[in-house]
Amino acid sequence: MECGRSFPRLPFDLSKSAVCPALIVKMAGDSSYTIVEYFGGDDGYRCGYCKNDKGNFSHGMWSHTMTVQDYQDLIDRGWRRSGKYVYKPTLKKTCCPQYAIRCHALKFQPSKSHKKVLKKMNKFLSKGELPEGQEPGDLMDSACEDAGPRGSTKACPSELKCAAVTDVGQDKAEPLSAAEVSPPTSSLACQKDPACVPSDRKAPKAGSGADPSRPPCRKAKDLRKERRLQKEQTRQHGVSLTKPAPSLAIQPKSLEDLVSELLPDDASHRLEVRLVRSSPPSTQFKASFSASYQVYKLYQMAIHKDPPDKPSESQFQRFLCDSPLEAEFSPDGPEVGYGSFHQQYWLDGKIVAVGVIDILPTCVSSVYLYYHPDFAALSLGSYSALREIAFTRQLQKQSPKLSFYYLGFYIHSCPKMRYKGQYRPSDLLCPETYAWVPIERCTALLDESRYARFNQDPDAGDIRALKDVGRALVLHRRAVMPYVTYSRKRKGASDEREVQQYASLVGQQCAERILLYRS
Repeated sequence: MECGRSFPRLPFDLSKSAVCPALIVKMAGDSSYTIVEYFGGDDGYRCGYCKNDKGNFSHGMWSHTMTVQDYQDLIDRGWRRSGKYVYKPTLKKTCCPQYAIRCHALKFQPSKSHKKVLKKMNKFLSKGELPEGQEPGDLMDSACEDAGPRGSTKACPSELKCAAVTDVGQDKAEPLSAAEVSPPTSSLACQKDPACVPSDRKAPKAGSGADPSRPPCRKAKDLRKERRLQKEQTRQHGVSLTKPAPSLAIQPKSLEDLVSELLPDDASHRLEVRLVRSSPPSTQFKASFSASYQVYKLYQMAIHKDPPDKPSESQFQRFLCDSPLEAEFSPDGPEVGYGSFHQQYWLDGKIVAVGVIDILPTCVSSVYLYYHPDFAALSLGSYSALREIAFTRQLQKQSPKLSFYYLGFYIHSCPKMRYKGQYRPSDLLCPETYAWVPIERCTALLDESRYARFNQDPDAGDIRALKDVGRALVLHRRAVMPYVTYSRKRKGASDEREVQQYASLVGQQCAERILLYRS
């Protein structure tokens, strides 16, 4: 989920693209091809997180059309799309390294804070009570404004808030039973009345000290030590020396139960979530385009302080509606098919939020979220992420291999952007071996350095590393050919260094499938 993310700067004029649109249509009609133009990544541009004017570096390419499998393979190598522009951060060079993150949707269990978000929404829908202000812990809808270079004494406000959230599972005192604490069995009034003393023992005389008929008082520390000793004896002998307490465990509600909690008949509001295909645009998408754009405009003005003329309709179309992914369907895929969609949140017949997502062969990939600022207190960023995880689990029932939820990039150097690590279990992508590694094993490394190799096996490497640049496919003068053939025909200076850089970034398999446009 890329709420508040600054869009990457496009290094070329779209109107001067050299690829013939008619050729793209013809080739797409004959077979499924991905056609890209590569632009390198030597120039730095403004970072949307730490505000460094020239600190953000990434490789980029313009995708005229792309298959969902090619895009799945690319995001599994650290690429992401913004509209039709596909980019990969240069992690060793960029100021705020961005690591791809995914959540195991089927194993996800909502935390207390997640349940609080869902309950807050249900309370609003049923009773119409809108919370005052945004919850401090809901970081889903914010971008980091103050994350500076490592070592800076300046910290994001959220860093101070998150510092209080620690792992209290270690060295936790065991709870005491009622019998161990031995509280008085009577009320305060009854203690003062001798008539309340049980008939089988005499009332103590005033001022004579502790009641000899009661068990002596014991320190809680001694009681805990005794309980630990009893547990150790139980483990050694396999026999419990104390009577086990009856099990009162209650099965926690699933994410689906929390999301679809029934509302009363007289509920104040009605929320409906609609999935509409954005590319190619469906009838429903076209009908709601204007309303959706107006919400985006209000969001940019209120949340990101854009002037009224900046969030233009063309910008909205280019970054949040256009997509290189064509609609694809498969017998073993989800009923809605693969491709790019908008998940619209309709409150009482009006759009209040839109989640931009891609449905791919093994995941639902979250692209962006925008919402009406009047409803910021409902933590719509976190709420939509939970809905999208539940949606992923729903699709997995139709397509078994579709089991992950991709949240975009995790930015450890910016404390406000660490919230994505709260959707667990989750993995980060190793920038050198492109293996997914549990986030718990990654954060300690990132505490020490902005850039880290997560795979700790020194012998592990990139299994899809470039082996032969000559086999990379290129599109030249409306003909598809391997690069080795194209290089013999090419006149002028060699472009092998640039093509080799591109092919190494996308990997050998993608380089042999994707068509790289060459003039």
